[in-house]
Amino acid sequence: MIDLQKKDSVYVLTMDAGENRWNTTFVREFAKALDEVEKDDGPGALVTRAQDPKFFSNGLDLDWMKNPAGHPEGGDREVFGEEFMFLMGRMITLPIPSICTINGHAFGAGFMLSLSHDVRIMREDRGFICANEMQLGMKIPRPELALFRHKIPANSFFETVQLSKRWTGPAALEAGIVQSIGIVEKLDEMAFQKATELAPLANDRENFGAHKEMLFGENAAINLEHGPAHMLKNSKEFDV
Repeated sequence: MIDLQKKDSVYVLTMDAGENRWNTTFVREFAKALDEVEKDDGPGALVTRAQDPKFFSNGLDLDWMKNPAGHPEGGDREVFGEEFMFLMGRMITLPIPSICTINGHAFGAGFMLSLSHDVRIMREDRGFICANEMQLGMKIPRPELALFRHKIPANSFFETVQLSKRWTGPAALEAGIVQSIGIVEKLDEMAFQKATELAPLANDRENFGAHKEMLFGENAAINLEHGPAHMLKNSKEFDV
């Protein structure tokens, strides 16, 4: 489901659950991988990737959400929302640089995961990123809106959260949502190169993480309001 490997100073986290849909079990397995990353000290960077060539992460596990008793492998439905939101907040403030390779579709929760990384590299020829809550008849929670607001340029924000625009790689690059695009065969190489370049920034992980907290945490310096990491980690305080 989640595999974590390390080469030199680069951690490579691979999601290997088909469409990589999110339920409580998936959240907890991902969190265990981050536990391993955070045990280390010194320079490092994380690359998050998917094994399936078509999907990065296709969002929530809707079958499980509609019928958790019929899909017990997904875990406790009642705690999912808070644990998932906290995980995304944790990703934003990870004390090392993080790079996401979007090799295929990234919808809803999968899009959130990609935005929680510092750098996004997307496949140029196939796949969409999209916040599809409007299409599903769902409201976007305020912590999630805060994430989008902080990570998506203003001119693309409304199209993303209200109009559920599906962004291709080239369009997402032009809009400033991703930092690079490339052919699928080169994404892992591009990500590893970027991770190696950025890893020295985390020589002092405490300082690197603290700076992210200033940007995205409580009373964030970026706008003197609560940032998305604080809201995600404390989602119960913020109603839809």
